Amino acid sequence: MRTVLAILIATVWISIHEFVRNQLVLADHWADHYTGLGLTFPSEPVNGAVWGIWALVLAIAIHFLARKGGLLETAAIAWTMGFVLMWLVIGNMSVLPFSILPVAVPWSMVEVLGAVYIIRKLRTGVASG
Repeated sequence: MRTVLAILIATVWISIHEFVRNQLVLADHWADHYTGLGLTFPSEPVNGAVWGIWALVLAIAIHFLARKGGLLETAAIAWTMGFVLMWLVIGNMSVLPFSILPVAVPWSMVEVLGAVYIIRKLRTGVASG
């Protein structure tokens, strides 16, 4: 039960960060970039639901990684899997506004580190290491 709670709280943590960063702080960057491509930035409820699923899958991956690795090792692997790979793909598809990266990179690192901490702390009572 502790594991499920840890994953769900980490999912909420990730989701809040994603929403605030992309829908509030960086919304103009996304909208301008998509407009330049002749597209509309996808912000329908179904898109939010998919991002919620993405956050849950990332939290589950963090849970499994944290069983074998320490805090920083888990965070580095999870950040690379969750963000670097996504940015490579959407950059390759030309839908990534590179102007977001100075904000998105450090923010996403804090986001993942926090999720790892939450999972490690709530699941086992241990957050360091």
